[in-house]
Amino acid sequence: MTRLILVLSLFALAAAGAFSLALAQKPVTQGASITETATIVAIDSTNRLITLKDKDGITETIAAGPEVKRFNELKVGDVVTFRYYESVVYAIQKPGDKAPAAVAGGIVRGTGPKPGGTMSEQLTAVVTVQAIDAKIPSVTAKTEDGNVISVKVEDPKNIVGLKVGDKVQITYTRALAISVEAPKK
Repeated sequence: MTRLILVLSLFALAAAGAFSLALAQKPVTQGASITETATIVAIDSTNRLITLKDKDGITETIAAGPEVKRFNELKVGDVVTFRYYESVVYAIQKPGDKAPAAVAGGIVRGTGPKPGGTMSEQLTAVVTVQAIDAKIPSVTAKTEDGNVISVKVEDPKNIVGLKVGDKVQITYTRALAISVEAPKK
């Protein structure tokens, strides 16, 4: 799973033109967030299931595993907001630079009047540019564990100045924040 996330982030970088930006020798960040809100319309306490309804009337039932510590505080009518954040930071790595930090992340539980919390994960990898094809345009890179990945680059200007042998450090971060509020009266 970790390798898949790193491969996907490399694809996202190439498509967005990350390599040319990384050539400036400064870390560059690209990110996005999505926010969705839904109302709890049913709760099955025995099976720990919550049925949510969004603004378009679409319902979905989700399971609340044992990590949801304050499940019993949820009520029909509560409004649940999900905020998903994703970012990629990348930079050309200079010879002698330190290896990437270990994977970070975890769960932070909310302490407010209603349940909530944040789950996050951060993955860092260094890839080595193996080949550059200006005709397609594409970049082939090798991960530290030996996998070779080829990605199409959206804009040919994005690979100008990139050289075979360049090392690019990629840090992929994602987080999901969930907050619950009582319905507004």
